[in-house]
Amino acid sequence: MKTRMLIILLAVMVPGSAGPVQAHFGMVIPSDTMIMARENRTVHLTFSFSHPFEGHGMPLARPRSAAVFFAGKRIELQDHLMPIRFMDHSAWALDYPIRRPGVYQFLMAPQPYWEPAEDLFIIHYTKTVIAAFGDEQNWDAETGMKAEIVPLTRPFGLYAGNVFRAIIKRDGRPVPHAMVEIEYYNQDGRAQASTGFMVTQTVKSDGNGIFCYAPPVSGWWGFAALGPAGFKLKHDGIDKEVELGAVIWVLFDDWETK
Repeated sequence: MKTRMLIILLAVMVPGSAGPVQAHFGMVIPSDTMIMARENRTVHLTFSFSHPFEGHGMPLARPRSAAVFFAGKRIELQDHLMPIRFMDHSAWALDYPIRRPGVYQFLMAPQPYWEPAEDLFIIHYTKTVIAAFGDEQNWDAETGMKAEIVPLTRPFGLYAGNVFRAIIKRDGRPVPHAMVEIEYYNQDGRAQASTGFMVTQTVKSDGNGIFCYAPPVSGWWGFAALGPAGFKLKHDGIDKEVELGAVIWVLFDDWETK
């Protein structure tokens, strides 16, 4: 993933390289996306950082924030994080009991990750959305994250092949003509890519910051909009660029028959 050039706020993201590269993705993956009355009401969530198609993990330091956004309020969950191993690297998990009907957004704000291959830091503001007990109101609510992908398609109860639409926002304002990287979470390792170009899909938002994509197969798909943060952080005493990402993970299911 090469550095993108972004004029901060109402800006244009453009690819920094013409060749295929390994995409980084913050990941927040729940054990269920639609909690029904007679099901297990505790959701297990995994927080990680990886190349999801290749199955290559990177170490994730304890996030600066892990939270749930519900009924217009953000509740911090960082104290409930448990260290785990994921893709052979450090990651985090928590169990969250669902007690009320509604839509729950689970959020992660990580610590900056130093990527020596790109000579920069990476920060991915990542989220996923679940619904409980038949209530689907406010699935498009904004959480106030600095960089955020706000869904325009309900982000649960989707079939493979459905079109997913969303708007990219930075500090609450749309980012037009942005490049969005899309990748399949190759959970069982069975999916193969004929070339590096087939690993990560790319679409572009329109003049209003809206993009759309139709995943061809069922499973978890990650959508990431990336650009410079507009500030630098020091590494070994030297100022380095920071890549800021807005990421959302959405599950697409198979069509069921009798």
